[in-house]
Amino acid sequence: MNEQQLINIRRDLHQIPELGFEEFKTQQYLKDTIADMPQDFLSIEEWETGLLVWVDGYEGEKTIGYRTDIDGLPIDEQTTYSFASRHEGSMHACGHDFHMTIALGILDHFAASQPKDNLLFIFQPAEEGPGGAKPMLAAEAFQRVKPDEIYALHIAPEYPVGTIATRPGLLFANTSELFIDFYGKGGHAARPHTANDMVVAASHFVTQLQTIVARNVNPLDSAVVTVGKITGGTKQNIIAGKARLEGTIRTLSMESMTQVKERIRHLTAGVETGFECKAEIDWGANYCQVYNDEELTRSFMEFSEQRDDIMLVECREAMTGEDFGYFLDEIPGVMFWLGVDTPYGLHDARIEPDERAIFTAVSHMVDYLSKNQ
Repeated sequence: MNEQQLINIRRDLHQIPELGFEEFKTQQYLKDTIADMPQDFLSIEEWETGLLVWVDGYEGEKTIGYRTDIDGLPIDEQTTYSFASRHEGSMHACGHDFHMTIALGILDHFAASQPKDNLLFIFQPAEEGPGGAKPMLAAEAFQRVKPDEIYALHIAPEYPVGTIATRPGLLFANTSELFIDFYGKGGHAARPHTANDMVVAASHFVTQLQTIVARNVNPLDSAVVTVGKITGGTKQNIIAGKARLEGTIRTLSMESMTQVKERIRHLTAGVETGFECKAEIDWGANYCQVYNDEELTRSFMEFSEQRDDIMLVECREAMTGEDFGYFLDEIPGVMFWLGVDTPYGLHDARIEPDERAIFTAVSHMVDYLSKNQ
């Protein structure tokens, strides 16, 4: 595929973002695109709304995996694109349209030029939630073709095109969703003494949450507890009998994750006692850390450093969450950032990544995967 073909694919995919395990149009588009490639070395198997695409190596003593996520986000797009999302309320705001296009570009090369090693291209659904990596990893279809090593990338708005950033060891944090429902007693706004206001209870709880990182986590460790959404009540003159908090927890160690969750349980119990209410906690999706294999990452970085068209950065670890960590927990591999040079961050409704980065990544990964062929 040439650059324009890759850009066209990206723009097609950008228009059909779908949420986790609902990627039906996306799966069909991927299947149709792969069907146009040479088929001599390819075999394809569906898993849920994702795909496993096998490329036979001419020696086949080793299998190398390449994973891309395929889902979108529940965001109303605010870009200037003429090819904006056609699915109201959904958008590829995290670059998964880029990720899929890059994977297709790499696959297209090896479909036409048989590799020495077997290759497995993993088109994984539901990275943004509820989490597709863990069940896909456990599936019989995946276990039959489980690779010996595995690679993936994620776009990085803050880096210029041509930049690859990664590091051996910890790259992304452990993450957990957080949902808490408070149940009290509603009533008339003019008679607060006859009700039990859950907006007040939830507000006190959010303030208390801020003490966890400041006073319970080792200052030499890192953690983030963020409440991104609060809902409660029905009308301005009705005391709310229910309130809901939705947030996220990020830590650089599992010990801190355990500690933060335990502290949240204690604070929740305190609110139940202090406000005479009931609370229910749901931890939602939990993603383990992304931990790059030391040896493979050093090899990948050395290769990247030798390229004239690549600027390699050994980056710091980030509090970003990614369920690719589940693959790396079982299979040695590498994840890296790909610079796409846009002022708007990941999950921003205005993000417009530089499409030149697509061909940069395809070219680089084709060369890297071919280096020992």
